[in-house]
Amino acid sequence: MIPDARQGEALLAVVDAGSFEQAAAALHLTPSAVSQRVSGLESAVGAPLLIRSRPIRLTGAGQRLVQYLRRSRLMEQEFLAELTAEEAMPPRIPVAVNNDTLGTWFLPELSPFLNRENILLEIILDDQDHTYSLFEKGLVLAGVSSEPEPMRGCRSQHLGFMRYRLLAQPAFAARFFPDGFTREAARKAPVMFFDRKDSLQEIFIERELGLPLGAYPIHYVPSSDPFVESIKLGMGYGMLPRQQYKELVASGELVDLVPGKYLDIHLYWHSWKIQSPKLELLTEQVLAAAGRALDR
Repeated sequence: MIPDARQGEALLAVVDAGSFEQAAAALHLTPSAVSQRVSGLESAVGAPLLIRSRPIRLTGAGQRLVQYLRRSRLMEQEFLAELTAEEAMPPRIPVAVNNDTLGTWFLPELSPFLNRENILLEIILDDQDHTYSLFEKGLVLAGVSSEPEPMRGCRSQHLGFMRYRLLAQPAFAARFFPDGFTREAARKAPVMFFDRKDSLQEIFIERELGLPLGAYPIHYVPSSDPFVESIKLGMGYGMLPRQQYKELVASGELVDLVPGKYLDIHLYWHSWKIQSPKLELLTEQVLAAAGRALDR
């Protein structure tokens, strides 16, 4: 069964917008018309595709269909771009990327390729432990994840790893950790977390000191550059990857609180085994870029 184009467009709009009302606004239709198209697609498939909650969630069948629709849309965009040369809109590829990858190597390494090939990206940010779920839900066609196992019909390719160390401003370290990184000191020193999905500091502190989450004060700063800046300003201490800390440690702006101890986060590129030519090219470029930017 090949989905009706208008019904497939309605389903994707609902998934992307999170509600029938916002999808209707994007498609310039009424919510009732969008609902009828999705219901018609469900009847044709013979299974419910959406859980009509707030926000809208996909069923298992809905996830598989959305994955198919996104791949089909990209193939169509590429075909039209080649057929009509410069008149067509360039293809846009939705990809999942974790914050530290986006904040360090991803764009500097890939921008020449994207400009040359005239490819648009729709980057969806999430923690590296959670980007895999975006792929499962059909929200992206490829992405960076800490999950090594590929989804059915997909492939997982090792990119390398990012090495994180626990760092602080020198004055902060002297104030809170004059006798080193101890349990007593860690109970009082504020820690920088990116957001509530960020587990790097939690894992390291529990591994080294046995302190659970909740045993120490936490700042949440959900933006890559401000996160680094907050540590430099002495608001708290936190984990930074080599791509961010190398020059800061070399210059003395930050110090390693636990020399010789670190966390290595391995990253994988997930993509479909059978994919469009542009996505295949993007995969090749990501692998090459990671080879230059990440540790092995």
